Amino acid sequence: MATTLDAQPIANPNRSKFILGGLLLLVAVVYLIVSSTIAGAQYFFTVDELMTRTDDVVGSPLRVSGAVIGETIDYDPDTLTLKFTVAHMPGDQALLDEEGGLAEALYTAVNDPDRTRMEVVYVGVKPDLLRHEAQAIMAGTMGEDGVFYADELLLKCPTRYEEAAPDQVSDN
Repeated sequence: MATTLDAQPIANPNRSKFILGGLLLLVAVVYLIVSSTIAGAQYFFTVDELMTRTDDVVGSPLRVSGAVIGETIDYDPDTLTLKFTVAHMPGDQALLDEEGGLAEALYTAVNDPDRTRMEVVYVGVKPDLLRHEAQAIMAGTMGEDGVFYADELLLKCPTRYEEAAPDQVSDN
């Protein structure tokens, strides 16, 4: 006696495991992308922009760049607390070029008493490159007291622009 078999697909338990595993992997990747994007979102400001928007940005992750005023550098090696002041300098390369390049812009920024200035506090080892007229690029948060609390401190190597204007660079 001949019987006809119904043509029904047999459920493959391995296939559903692969689909479920793939979906979980996709969700994990999307979560990691979104969470790292949010955590890494830092606005880049000049000193002028930051000081005019202080109330709007208090506590937010920020990046700011400025020219280090050498005589304000104060380092306590016991607490690893570094305090210094930065002056506003242009954030756009075209504006830096208009001022005569990076060395001239740094020189002008620290010697112009009318430039906006901001106090910075950083806790950590004092960088060797921290000196008068260095460009400091900082990541951190603005405090309610108007002080920028840096978590990261990067300095443009002064030797890169010593050749451009050797009479403007000093060893402080």
